[in-house]
Amino acid sequence: MPKLAANLSWIYQEVPLLQRFAAAAGHGFTAVEMLFPYEVPAAEIAAELRKHKLTQALFNLPPGDWSKGERGLAALPGRESEFAAALERALEYAKVLECRTLHVMSGMIAPGADPAAMHRTFVSNLEKACDRTAKSGITLVLEPINHRDIPGYFTNTTDQVTKIIDEVGAPNLRLQLDLYHLQVTEGDLTKRTERLFPITAHVQIAGNPDRNEPDIGEANHLYLLDVLDRLGYQGYVGLEYKPRTTTAAGLGWAARYGIEASA
Repeated sequence: MPKLAANLSWIYQEVPLLQRFAAAAGHGFTAVEMLFPYEVPAAEIAAELRKHKLTQALFNLPPGDWSKGERGLAALPGRESEFAAALERALEYAKVLECRTLHVMSGMIAPGADPAAMHRTFVSNLEKACDRTAKSGITLVLEPINHRDIPGYFTNTTDQVTKIIDEVGAPNLRLQLDLYHLQVTEGDLTKRTERLFPITAHVQIAGNPDRNEPDIGEANHLYLLDVLDRLGYQGYVGLEYKPRTTTAAGLGWAARYGIEASA
């Protein structure tokens, strides 16, 4: 049975961040993920994880200046030192939070940018990052993100990310398969999931097309959870969606996975 992880940057918005750990545990979650933990001291997050017996399944490297539209540094020529510093910051948090999977955001394609130079920069940064983390037990993951939600994001398709993973050739670099993004950009979810399964280390879901609960919309994400189960997926499935009303009101679909919305 897939292991669900509550994305605390998306759900449980009814309460402040440090209260979301208790809310998730109260509904039966045993794991959480988030976008960026850096505004809260790592020790405070770790205390909540221990208190509520939760695993930190995933978080992202610092993305640069989010307020200015930056969405990652790894593929940006001339920003290599900033990427290296971002990696070290993430590793500091990963050690305290005992998190073993980190998402590396590639970044935005600036007007006039050279995609080939971005590709070379991305591969070079990833090679160094994989060497840096090779003995730490940490897996780095790459996520294709659709251009409807983030126009101009560098890593847009699973084919592009697969080629980058192959080129880097490191065992600790794998795919973050977000089925919401995959449906927007490529579709054919079951067959693509089957093909991509050997390089997949983390999965995320949300209903299409409006990114609400995964039992809503044009794609049958609950069927896809069964597909992952059939394939033998052992990782976490992050719930990265916008509840239509309250988080609890939209969790009924998850009862079969041990999540009790009425708890």
